[in-house]
Formats: sequence, C-alpha cells, structure tokens
Amino acid sequence: MDLAIYYSLWFTTCALFSVSTIASMPPDTSIKPKNPILPPFDTCPINVSEIPLTPYLIPYDDDSPRCAPMPPRTAVPVYPYDKPPFHFALNIEFTEAEWFLHGSLGIGLDQIAPDLAHGGPPPIDGRKANLDEVTQKIITEFAYQEVAHIRYIEAIFGPIKRPLIDISPALWARIMDMAFEQKLDPPFDPYNNSLHYMIASYYVPYVGLNGYTGANPNLDGYYSKRALAGLIAVESAQDAIIRGWLFERKQVIVEPYNYTVAEFTDNISNLRNRLAMCGIKDEGLIVPPELGAEMRLCTNVISANADSVSYKRTPKEILRIMYLTGDEHIPGGFFPEGANGEIARMYLDQFLPHPPDQYPYPGYNYEEYPYLDPPPYYGKYPYKMTP
Repeated sequence: MDLAIYYSLWFTTCALFSVSTIASMPPDTSIKPKNPILPPFDTCPINVSEIPLTPYLIPYDDDSPRCAPMPPRTAVPVYPYDKPPFHFALNIEFTEAEWFLHGSLGIGLDQIAPDLAHGGPPPIDGRKANLDEVTQKIITEFAYQEVAHIRYIEAIFGPIKRPLIDISPALWARIMDMAFEQKLDPPFDPYNNSLHYMIASYYVPYVGLNGYTGANPNLDGYYSKRALAGLIAVESAQDAIIRGWLFERKQVIVEPYNYTVAEFTDNISNLRNRLAMCGIKDEGLIVPPELGAEMRLCTNVISANADSVSYKRTPKEILRIMYLTGDEHIPGGFFPEGANGEIARMYLDQFLPHPPDQYPYPGYNYEEYPYLDPPPYYGKYPYKMTP
C-alpha cells in the first residue's frame, strides 16, 4: 500500500475513534451558561440533548503560561482617557441592541437585561418585524451579541444611561426620504418584511465599526485595545453579513417602490456621506471602478478605502449621521434628546447656553464632574430639525 494512503487511513481512524469517545462522555453539568439571565430561544435545528457538550466546554485558564497572552508594552489596562470613547460607543450599541431585539423578538433591553439600561427611557415605537426563518435567526443572534457588548463595555469602562432612542417606522421613513431626496409613497416601513428590515439594518452597524476604527489611535491601555479589537471584529462581521445578504438580492426590486436593493444601499451610503461632510467614507453595493477593490471592480460587498481597509470616522461625524441633522451639536434622528456620555454631551454643551450658577462652563473636567443625564436646565430641546 502507498505510504501516504496508509498514514491517511491511520489518522482518519484515530480521529473517528477520538470523536466517538468524546461524544460518549457525559456532559459536565457543573458548567453554567455564559449569560444565565437571558431567556432561551429555540434556534436549534435538532434536539439540543443530541449535541455533545464536552467538545465545546474544554476548560482552560487565561492566566496559565499555556494560554496567557504576550506581555503588554504598557502595564496600564485602562487609562482614564480610554473611557469616553467607549461611553460614546455605548450609544450605538444601545441602538443596535434595541433595533435587533425588537425586530427579532418583539421585546427590548428592558425585558432581556433591564439593569444594563441604568434607568434610561425605553425606545420609541420598536416593533417585531415580519422576518423569514433564516433572517429571524440571524437578527436574533445579532440582538444577543449587542446585549453582551453593552455588558462587556459597562463592566470594563463603566456605564452610561441609555439615551432616548427612536426606532419607529416614522423615523425610518424619514431616513429613506432623505436618502432618495423625495418622499417615498407609501412611507418606508422596515418592519414590513425581511427585505425592508435588512435594508434598514444596513444603516447602523457600519457606522459603529467606522467609529471603532477611528477611536483606535486614541487608546493606550492594553485592555482597552483588546476590547476595541474584539468589538470591531464582531461589528464588522455583522455588517458583512448584512451586506452579503443584500448583495445576493442587489437587483431585486424593493416593493412597492421602483428601486433595486443596490439603489437603496447606494442612496443610504450617499446620505451618510452627505451628513458626515468629510468625503467618501461610505459605499453601496455597486460602485464606480475607481472605488472598487484595486480599482478593478464595480461590485462592492465590503465597503473599504483605496487600501481595502476600513474607513474611520470621528465622533463628530457619527453624531451628524445618527442625529440626521448634519450637526453634532443639534440632536435628532435616532437620539431625539441627544446621545449620552462625555463626548456627546460636550458637543451639546458647546451649542446650548447654560448659566454658570446652574452648571459649569463647557470644557470643564468631566472626570471631576461626571454626569449621565442631560443637565436639567436644558429640559426638552425646543427645536425640531427637518430634512
């Protein structure tokens, strides 16, 4: 027998024997679920009791020499100035969590993990979307991932109060009207079906990963860098799945409108570029060759710059996009009363006057005078921005 074939058969036999031995071992019931507060959701195609748990529950110790990472160049896990960028990112994470939770399960963070909201108001008019089975499973997984992101960030960098978040059909209709620079008839409803929902989902995760990319040079703590790398990896994967889902349907006409999926993505990307006002950092599914990979393609499954790496955006750009006002000082859009955290509130402080006897002047030390809520002097913002 040929020696290569002999060794191939020998290794295959050993592998099969190992798998059968592991599968026959009883599961370790002492190991608890990662997030016991989250209710179970039936996404398994077969009875979970038929899946051997042991291969997925191999114990390890991060601190052991075998598993420990390389020593960091700095001994500081989190610098004080690392915290505000993550507090800012929590605004996007809250938005994604509420959007995906309501769309997939019809409930929000207050029902899944109310302690993470820290008393923030519930979102405006979130609804369960009419999703097909595959899309339902995708969005449900996204939803629970975002809950975990919030818990992870709050545990390391401290919490902020969940801002008031608008995810109503009326807001999404306004976004699409702004994207096409005309009123769509009937108004766009993202909760209507899977295609509408995934088109709407195209809007937020990409903004989040742009923000993480932009924040990277400003972080110094080794734990901060590890947190950002892990978060941006999952946010990028979510965006890629959404774009891939839509790319398969790029030439499909979005009923009842006479526009294709590709035209929706192109117009949404152009809207975000217009609002951010810092050039092209956003691309739809079909682009001119000059914007394609190596300037050779018109298809654009992944949005990336000339070097095929992620575009970066500053907090100011992200606020302009999420407020829909094109101005980081003027709230609206997803955050009718403004985003929370030191960075977002700093821009509101610069725009809205307030007497020194009630609150410090803009630019005061946020470490010494932290706050999570809008200052009470502001009350409700007296203006409404229209596209």
